[in-house]
Amino acid sequence: MEQVLLLNISYEPLKVINWRKAVTLLCLGKVEVLEEYGHEIHAVSFTLKLPSVVRLLKMVQRNKSPVKFSRQNIYARDRYKCQYCGHKHVPEELTYDHVIPKSRGGKTVWNNIVTCCIECNRKKGGRTPQEAHMKLIRKPSRPEWVPAIRITIGIREVPQSWRDYLYWNVELVE
Repeated sequence: MEQVLLLNISYEPLKVINWRKAVTLLCLGKVEVLEEYGHEIHAVSFTLKLPSVVRLLKMVQRNKSPVKFSRQNIYARDRYKCQYCGHKHVPEELTYDHVIPKSRGGKTVWNNIVTCCIECNRKKGGRTPQEAHMKLIRKPSRPEWVPAIRITIGIREVPQSWRDYLYWNVELVE
């Protein structure tokens, strides 16, 4: 069945929920419907159009904890660019590199990991950037930003009714 985009009271996208959860929140008076799909839901005592976008009526505070260490957040911090050659890549063409190799005591932490293309990773090998005669574009560090909520759906699958509520940070290719 259909998915529903859940927005905070500030119209900030929070997450995608299933239609049953959206109807439950609506019946509890916790959300308002901003957009609807074309078909209806029939209950014993009422009929309503299937919600497409709902907005919470009370503010939900986001967790302010530090950015989680993950491969995707490393790529996001480095803007999907190899930190040695500077070329932008799709995630499948990237890996991460230990600036100080693990074989020399380097840890898997924010300030020792950078986004790296496969070619530069092979070139650097188990050496330091200085030994491999490679220069880092930017020194790695723990990001200060709160990662944007990423709704992981393909761009072709995004319902038209959601488009006004999402902040697009993608490059469209024709």
